[in-house]
Order: sequence, then structure tokens, then C-alpha cells
Amino acid sequence: MKSNSIHKFKTISEYHRYRGLPQPEHPLISLINFEEMKYSGEESPISWSMDFYSIALKRNINGKIKYGQQKYDFDEGILFFIAPGQIFSIEAEKSKVFQTTGWMLLVHPDFLWGTSLAQKIKKYDYFDYSINEALFLSEKEETSIINMLQNIKQEYQSNIDSFSQDLIIAQLELLLKYADRFYNRQFLTRKISNHQILTRLEALLDTYFEHDDVTIKSLPTVNSIAETLHVSPNYLSSMLKVLTGQSTQQHIHNKLIEKAKEKLSTTNLSISEIAFQLGFEHSPSFSKLFKAKSGVSPLEFRNSFN
Repeated sequence: MKSNSIHKFKTISEYHRYRGLPQPEHPLISLINFEEMKYSGEESPISWSMDFYSIALKRNINGKIKYGQQKYDFDEGILFFIAPGQIFSIEAEKSKVFQTTGWMLLVHPDFLWGTSLAQKIKKYDYFDYSINEALFLSEKEETSIINMLQNIKQEYQSNIDSFSQDLIIAQLELLLKYADRFYNRQFLTRKISNHQILTRLEALLDTYFEHDDVTIKSLPTVNSIAETLHVSPNYLSSMLKVLTGQSTQQHIHNKLIEKAKEKLSTTNLSISEIAFQLGFEHSPSFSKLFKAKSGVSPLEFRNSFN
């Protein structure tokens, strides 16, 4: 494989063959032991894209994993999630051999077809988090996840019957719900670093809305804010919801309305001029948002001071 090329896997069987593993016992779902994988002869860095979901619990990785523009060293037990079509890469340390331990669950979207989880799984934001935003598990949490993974394996290894898919889906959904709970715990236990991000967000929005150069400005987006803060958009919004009860978009709107009220009450600028200074191309869009957030129109708010 050429350096920096993307290796795409369409099926779980194809991934098994590439890793020197036996054919999967079920074509649409498989639990893999990392110790049984073959890594020899790989060039670095290696980029991957798979047409199926991957839920990986890893330890002892001698190297770096890159997701998007972020790199992360895995020195502890972590859990991370990759959705179909996402690109990630592995950069091995030349002086070391892979000694990764842990488990990886592969689930093809076709396995979820016709179940409630087919759409529900897309609502779990952590499938869009960056690798450096992976979930760090306590020993107790790790044991719980491994037990659920083994229950899934035991079920698809048994004789398939009319209950098999429902039972596997139930275990998978339970795993995802626990991961959601553990992420919420992580947001709270990392209060210092997360509140630092929140402080930087507030400072960033303050700086933005205090800048009056209307010739180059447009409304800030969640993506642009997240990029500046060096986190993924979904991770930022999830973290803010846990810490403040509001998403990134709501924080942007709150700061915008706060600045709009200041301009309406302390300047003689017209509604259109204020809208333009706050990054709106069209004044009606500003007025609509202001009324939705404040309960009154910009003009009614201004008149209340007279």
C-alpha cells in the first residue's frame, strides 16, 4: 500500500481477510480480538475507511491514531466509535511492534435494517467525535463494556433463530446507552479542561461581537467555532449541553441577542444597521431571531426604553 493512501473496506469479511483472521461467523457483525490481528508489512501512515460501524476498546497501542487533523497517543484503555465512511489512520512507531490488546465490534448497517436502531444509532453524537475525544473508561466501566461485547458475540455464535437479531440489537443499544452515560460522566469529571473550553468560547464570542468591521464579518458557525477551539462540533455541543444545558448554537444566539440588546438600548443605529453589524445579510432574519429569543421585536424592545 502506498503511503498516505486510503484503504477502503466494503465488507466485514474483507477486513477479516486483510487482518489474517478467519471468516466472520456472521457476515454483518463480528467481535475481533486485537491480539489475533496481523499487522506485519504495513507501511505508515495507513488511512482507513470502512462501510460499517466500528466500536473499539483498545489498550497498549505503540503508535498514534489520527482522525481528521487530530493525533492521539493511546496509553490507557479507551473506547472510540467510527461511523461508516469516516477516515482515520494509524501511524506506527518504527522502533516498536504493535502490541494492541482489546476488542473491536464491527456492525454493518444492513444488520440494523428494519430495526429502530437503524435511525437511532445516527443520533449518538460520539460517532462524530475526533479520536482525541475518545472515552476513557474506569476499570468498572471497561468490565461492563466487555461483558456486553461478549454477550453480543455469544448470541451470534449460537444457533440463529427468530430471537437472535432482536437480542443482539438490544445488547448493542444497551452498550450505546452506557457509552452515552460514560461520556456524560467524562464531561463532568473533566470539569477543569472543559470549563477552560467554555471560557475560551465565551471570550471568542465576546471578541467576535465586539468587532465592528462589517465589511468582512458574517455570523459565526458552530463548525468555525469548534475549529478555532480545536474540538469537533458534536463534541463541543455535547459538552456544553452537559455543563450548561445549551448547545453551541444556543450559546452563539444568546451572545448575539445580548449584543443586539446593548446596541438597541445605547445607540441610534437603525435595525438594519445593527443586523448588518451582527453579521446578518438580511434584516428580517435578525428580527425573526430576536423576537423568537426575546419575545418582542427589536423595535418593540427599543421603544420600551422611551
